[in-house]
Amino acid sequence: MDNTTTNTSNILEFLHICEKLKKTKRTGWICHDIKNPESISDHMHRMSILSLLIKDSSLNRDKCVKMAVVHDLAEALVGDITPFEGISKAEKNRREFEAMRQMCTNLLENSPQSQEIFALWQEYEDNSTNEAKFVKDIDKFEMIIQAYEYEQSENKDLEQFFESTKGKFNHPEVKCWVEELYSKRKVYKQQQQMKRNQIN
Repeated sequence: MDNTTTNTSNILEFLHICEKLKKTKRTGWICHDIKNPESISDHMHRMSILSLLIKDSSLNRDKCVKMAVVHDLAEALVGDITPFEGISKAEKNRREFEAMRQMCTNLLENSPQSQEIFALWQEYEDNSTNEAKFVKDIDKFEMIIQAYEYEQSENKDLEQFFESTKGKFNHPEVKCWVEELYSKRKVYKQQQQMKRNQIN
């Protein structure tokens, strides 16, 4: 009985930590002065939806969805670290690994469920499987969808996000999505330029 109580208490504590993902805004949008930017949870949720849409039968779709759900879990403790903060990739990886170890091994007592969470996170970080490579692709794709939406709602030029991901998509289906987004954005930019020309 005591063990069950302790375990339940730890699960609740873990869920309270996860709440930080709902409150922590994505750093890239904050740096570009986006009003009410998306949270880390917002980003992971749409990635999960994208994983459900994949048609490629060679991929384990359930694993992709799970991986999308947990891939940024460490950020609940370490925050959304970006390259612009002067923190090396090695240090970022160290902090995130320690955060996952703390949550999965210590807090969740290395249970079978927490082992699965950690294994999914590590697989994503290692980019070692086709599922991990796909989820890496949709991580970038979800970001540029959001950038395009913010360009429309905030009247900003967020070209930096498109340039940083250009040529870095690998999965054929994701590439098709990217090309469709590029086409829509090109039309939008042309329309905006026409409006500016009319005003001038």
